[in-house]
Amino acid sequence: MQLPSILYSISSALRSKNAKAIVVGGSVRDCFMGLKVKDYDIEVYGICDMDALEHILSLFGKVNIVGKSYGILKLSHNGKEYDISLPRTETKIGNRHKDFHITCDSSMSYEDAFKRRDFTINAIGYDIENKSFIDPFGGIDDIHKKNLRHINNDTFIEDPLRVYRAIQFISRFGFTLHDSTFKLCQKMVDDNMLEHLPKERVYAELKKMLLKSKYPSTGFKLAKELGVLRYYPELKALVGLHQSPIYHPEGDVWTHTMMALDEMAKLKTGNDKKDERLFWAVLCHDFGKATHTQITSKKNTAIGHEMAGIEPMHLFMDRLTNEHKMIMQIEPLVRYHLAPYQLYKQKATIKAIRRLSTKVNIEELVIVAKADFLGRLTPEARNGVFEAGEWLLAESKKIGVNNKPPVPLLQGRDIVKLGLQPSPVFKNILQEAYEAQIEGAITTSDEALAWAKKRLNIENKY
Repeated sequence: MQLPSILYSISSALRSKNAKAIVVGGSVRDCFMGLKVKDYDIEVYGICDMDALEHILSLFGKVNIVGKSYGILKLSHNGKEYDISLPRTETKIGNRHKDFHITCDSSMSYEDAFKRRDFTINAIGYDIENKSFIDPFGGIDDIHKKNLRHINNDTFIEDPLRVYRAIQFISRFGFTLHDSTFKLCQKMVDDNMLEHLPKERVYAELKKMLLKSKYPSTGFKLAKELGVLRYYPELKALVGLHQSPIYHPEGDVWTHTMMALDEMAKLKTGNDKKDERLFWAVLCHDFGKATHTQITSKKNTAIGHEMAGIEPMHLFMDRLTNEHKMIMQIEPLVRYHLAPYQLYKQKATIKAIRRLSTKVNIEELVIVAKADFLGRLTPEARNGVFEAGEWLLAESKKIGVNNKPPVPLLQGRDIVKLGLQPSPVFKNILQEAYEAQIEGAITTSDEALAWAKKRLNIENKY
């Protein structure tokens, strides 16, 4: 296992004090899975004094002692941070995620120390000095078999977030959830053990699942099987909700949404913040169908579901996160997700495209709409060409509004130069000028100024 040189230096220093450094957790797992290792966690055996450990680590960089009472120190070295901890046991004493009694014991056996971890694949250690792996629970074999299996019933249930971690790992790694772990997670859901989880912790797991999974639908399907959708009625309402077989031969709204999520995974931009809101927009885009689906003997429609989806989208996202700015960025993507198809079908004017750009980022909208379009089994979707999106993107680029609205040609400073002081009238004039610009009546700064002079002369008559 390849490690940063600093870890060898720390291990050597600890060895001189009859202590041993063991790499633990996700970095060892990712090494076996051929994934890029980003973070390294170290457990130190054979040293009982946190002050002594802090002193040794201070020789190599800045030590953050915020977690010292929990047996954890953070070492910063050359811009990277390493978690250095002592082996410990954790006993749950309350419903909050910090309600644990921590007991550090550097004389613990590897098996006893690793038992507190969630899954066998995360309970593999690497002895830096001996260059050997420690695998008391068969995690290496489970990695080879693509098997996600918990370690211990009693320790696993102490942190109900592990149900979401199971969902996340299954989705990211393409593993199968071991039958015993499936039953335990299902029981934890049935016993209402997920009720008190802080939403920021749940959100972090779901976000990681969306951004890092090849097929994020896998995680949501597992969540459905485990009964987790009871906490998300907006998602649960999509299950079994029939659609027009002409436009959605793949089945119900749930099936379509899952397919659209997997298409979104293929369309990622590489910008995590942008991709994050695009994924949520795709997940939420058809929430309005739960209330606006009309089924008759002749047809199946969901007219107005785009607008109707805004309220349930807010309810769903507010339940997950306090990132209100991001939620407001998701809203227009849901509201206008049919716009590319509608404008293409109408062969809309430049004016209509320009107006759309003032309401939503067209480039982002096309990505969401493309995931929606491809997430179905129509012949057009199977061809993989989203003609409406390509047309809208090309037309919007011609007039420079593909990722931002037009810059106002008339600015406040222009009106000030004409002798008008800031006032409600001032604001109205700017709004009217921008509207004229969107309509195409104003196309240059000179035309904007001429328009303003004419408008002011009209105003001066009153």
